[in-house]
Amino acid sequence: MRTFDERKDNFSTGTVSSNKETTGLKRSLKTRHLTMISLGGTIGTGLFLASGGAIHSAGPGGALLSYLVIGIMVYFLMTSLAEMGAYMPVAGSFSTYAAKFVDPSLGFALGWNYWYNWAITIAAELSAVTMIMKFWFPDTPSIIWSALFLVIMFLLNFLSVKGFGEAEYWFSLIKVVTVIIFIIVGTLMIFGIMGGQVIGLKNFTVGDAPFHGGFMAMLGIFMAAGFSFQGTELLGVAAGETEDPGKSIPKAVKSVFWRILLFYVLAILVISLIIPYTNGNLASSDVTVSPFTIVFQKAGIAFAASVMNAVILTAVLSAGNSGMYASTRMLWDLAREGKAPKFLGKLNKRGVPVNALIATSLVGTLAFLASLFGDGTVYVWLLNASGMSGFIAWLGIAICHYRFRRAFVAQGKDLSLLPYKAKLFPFGPIFAFAVCGFVVLGQNYSAFMGDHIDWNGIVVSYIGLPLFLILWLGYKFTKKTKWIPLKDCDLSN
Repeated sequence: MRTFDERKDNFSTGTVSSNKETTGLKRSLKTRHLTMISLGGTIGTGLFLASGGAIHSAGPGGALLSYLVIGIMVYFLMTSLAEMGAYMPVAGSFSTYAAKFVDPSLGFALGWNYWYNWAITIAAELSAVTMIMKFWFPDTPSIIWSALFLVIMFLLNFLSVKGFGEAEYWFSLIKVVTVIIFIIVGTLMIFGIMGGQVIGLKNFTVGDAPFHGGFMAMLGIFMAAGFSFQGTELLGVAAGETEDPGKSIPKAVKSVFWRILLFYVLAILVISLIIPYTNGNLASSDVTVSPFTIVFQKAGIAFAASVMNAVILTAVLSAGNSGMYASTRMLWDLAREGKAPKFLGKLNKRGVPVNALIATSLVGTLAFLASLFGDGTVYVWLLNASGMSGFIAWLGIAICHYRFRRAFVAQGKDLSLLPYKAKLFPFGPIFAFAVCGFVVLGQNYSAFMGDHIDWNGIVVSYIGLPLFLILWLGYKFTKKTKWIPLKDCDLSN
């Protein structure tokens, strides 16, 4: 049995001795890259635009509580992923873990589900780009902007993993600085230091604040909050190309979680205190009346709408860039394991899976539908379609970690061999599984209520579930895979 120090030596050379999990990939990502990759996948339109709608729907208290609960759940998922990723850093992440610790069919389904999730998210972000660019160029065709930004994201991923990491670092830094400035400016306004009058807590007592719409309204916000936090699991995918995963992954988990939670909770608190939840502009997806723009305008900052539009553009490009990276690596890993066409497993001399990148980029051309059917409609449809897939991936992480730790103990291994040990096991993965399952089943409960069932809403919201089940059961029956006993789980790293 190898010690952690021996494994660490293998990590630093870019190989893993007992298998070929990382053969060919370049371990060029540092801790700062890993941290910003996770941040880049989470701080985006969910915070800059959707947070206002959450406050408008559930009130300030309901929005804060919803994001807090989802944030805690995500924390447990990240610690679960960090424990597995630090011990077994592979690009296939939870798809590979499911195949090793649960059932190869589950690994197959989780891998394709995750690829689909991020491939569709790329298309959704490109659709958002067309809406953002029309702020400055209202008469230009949508297809021009979709094509331009698709090319940019492709090139950033095509050059090298280090180039992708550097681009993501600076994209994310812009967003982080914007949120920090927003929180500082907002706090000064609340206390009357900026803007002239003390705002205090008066907007928490407007109407039936702080909780508006009760529990059912909060349930509706869970989905939006969950989608906003999706992307934190990117660090698991990036583990296969991280310089020193045994140290970098735990460090990134600790910093990313608290930054994201503080950014979201503090930003929503500031918005809630300055803008009453009854303000109809909060429900708008128009950047000119986004909560961030409104607060900056109230503070007297000139060109607030243009500045925020530029920041949101950066956020969208960052999220799409991260999504292209994650989906490409997942598709490459599936091909390498024989679960996708073999040609998709090819790497170029820079360690970039070019064929998988091209195939994923082609799916991104779905965004071009925006120019045919209207930007907003297609964007919302794509957003909803990928939302379910993200929660399914999180369910997979919780299951994999529970089985991993149980198998580790069942095989007589010493827990001190783990480079990072998740806290509060088994509560963490069980809690995360329960919350994710609750949100998956209840995400569009309103479609079943009323005089008529909203079948269109049901299809849009739940389409990811039957697709996942078809992949899982189809592979299971055709390949005749079996549930792996704990003592037979492959823990080689």
